[in-house]
Amino acid sequence: MMSRWRWLLTLFARKTWVRVSLIALLGVVTAAAAILFAPYVPDSWTIKIGAQAIDGILNVLASSMLAVTVFSVSTMVAAYGAATSNVTPRATRLLMEDQTSQNVLGTFIGSFLFSLVGIIALSTGLYGSQGRAILLVVTVVLIALIAVTILRWIDYLARFGRLGETIDRVEKATWQAMRTRLDQPFLGGRPMTGAAPADASPVYASTIGYVQHIDVGAIEDCLRKVGCTVCITALPGVFADPSRPVAMISGPGDDSLSKAIARAFSVGANRTFDQDPRFGLCVLAEIASRALSPAVNDPGTAIDVIGRAVRLLAQWGSDDAAQQEAELMYPHVWVPAIRPDDLFDDIFSPIARDGAAMVEIDLRLQKAFLALATADSAAFKGAARRHSAVSLQRADLELKLEDERRAVRALASRLGEN
Repeated sequence: MMSRWRWLLTLFARKTWVRVSLIALLGVVTAAAAILFAPYVPDSWTIKIGAQAIDGILNVLASSMLAVTVFSVSTMVAAYGAATSNVTPRATRLLMEDQTSQNVLGTFIGSFLFSLVGIIALSTGLYGSQGRAILLVVTVVLIALIAVTILRWIDYLARFGRLGETIDRVEKATWQAMRTRLDQPFLGGRPMTGAAPADASPVYASTIGYVQHIDVGAIEDCLRKVGCTVCITALPGVFADPSRPVAMISGPGDDSLSKAIARAFSVGANRTFDQDPRFGLCVLAEIASRALSPAVNDPGTAIDVIGRAVRLLAQWGSDDAAQQEAELMYPHVWVPAIRPDDLFDDIFSPIARDGAAMVEIDLRLQKAFLALATADSAAFKGAARRHSAVSLQRADLELKLEDERRAVRALASRLGEN
């Protein structure tokens, strides 16, 4: 289980300026390194490779890289705005954390700073003839790297921020969170199947917001010393407020123990994908709901989202046996499982509500429920039947033609027969 500090470091490393700064620093160090290695270059090399031409090359490189960097930044900002308007604002973070765009931007800024440092060092005479030779060789390699990067960037921009590509990102992030949870379905603790003991004392989060991460290892360290047990009552994605405890302590705990356990819960203003598989399903549902709005009127996107939801939930159900084989790492911590009913509510309820008047959406939903009900996981059958019945009621109320209602009923009856 990832500790709180490692999780914070991971979030920090995803920031655009961190990766860009590191690559830019590499460009500055490379330009300065030519001064240190200049004494090791034979004088004859400077004549053979034409090192005197480096001045003009660096000037052209500096001016062009500045223009390309400005263009790239403006394109990325436009892609963020397009994702916010056409997909959902919750998906924009995935674009901002995209490593390819960060690497490209870092390459351009690093090349610009490399050229700038080289021009300054050349004007002050720090390089000498040997340093010029090294600088020219490095510049030629850098130009080849820039050419490859620009070609890849042009191809990448054709898809970056587009609706389908952004939905792909959301699906991948959702499955990654699901895969992580399947590996540790109870976050390394014991499975909690019922309610917390009646005599347990509540623990409240220090701030109000969404639970983003739980450092179960830190909680276990606190409990091992005092011999208590803790029941987690707020999984990542739950909104923690003064009326809802995030955990319940059973045993001889005190105020210091409650504060230590509360510090293990990272609470923020927004939900994150990392420990929260349900958040990805909610984002997919938002995309489908926006597509079904009268202003957009794009049922094809909603049908695409339903298909992705079936794929994700079927993969989750096929790995259901992993919950019985999970390694027990923190025996003093009891953690509830994610219920299939909650997963179905997150993804299908908004789509069924907003697409009830469209027969193609009603039919696709019934097919999805039938597919999931016949999947390997028995836990899906009850949720699929419940949502099928509710979706059928919505369709009966919203569809105008009896033939359309009859077609939806026929599909729903197949689920009942199963």
